[in-house]
Amino acid sequence: MNRLIPGTTLKYSEAARNEAFSLISPVLEMTGGITLSQLSKLTGLEGSTIQNWIKRGWVSATKGKKYSQQQVLRILLINMLRGAMKLEQIASLMEYINGDVEDTSDDIIDEIQLYNILCRIIFTAEDEIAFRPEAVRTLISRELADCADQVRLNEKKLRDSMYVMVMAYRSGVLKAEMEKGLKKIFDGE
Repeated sequence: MNRLIPGTTLKYSEAARNEAFSLISPVLEMTGGITLSQLSKLTGLEGSTIQNWIKRGWVSATKGKKYSQQQVLRILLINMLRGAMKLEQIASLMEYINGDVEDTSDDIIDEIQLYNILCRIIFTAEDEIAFRPEAVRTLISRELADCADQVRLNEKKLRDSMYVMVMAYRSGVLKAEMEKGLKKIFDGE
C-alpha cells in the first residue's frame, strides 16, 4: 500500500507519525507561505479547486500570493475528508468545531493540533485497530485527554466531530480502493 500523509501527496514516514504537519511547516516558515502551484503539488488539488474553496468562504482569503499556515491546514483538512463527505458537510463540520473561518478566537482547537491529532489517530488505526468504532473513540478520548481547557470544555462536541472525520477519511480511502477495483474490472486490466 502506498501510504500518504492525510490530505497530501506526501509519502508517509515515521517522522510524520506524531506531528504530521511538522514536515510541511518548515517550508511555510522559511518562505512566509507557499504559492498556489506549490499547494497544488502538496495536496494534489487543482488550483481552481483551492480558489473555489476560498470564494465559497471555506478557507480564509489569501493576503498576497502566498498561502499561510492556517489556510494550508484548512485545505488539508477539507482535502482529507472530501473522498467521503460532501464539501458543504465538511464546511459545516469545520464551522461547528471552529466557528468563523476568518476568526480564530472562536476556535475550540487550533487547526494544527486538530490535524496532527487526526493524523496520529489515523496512523494508529491503520497499524493497530483496523478502524473498529469503539477503538477509534478510545483513541480520540486518549488524544484529547491532555489538551487545553478550551478543548476540555467542548470535549464531547470535539470527540463526536473527530470520530466523523476519522471515519470519513477511512471511508474515502476504501471508496478510492473500490473505484480502482472497478476500473480494473471494466478496463480489462
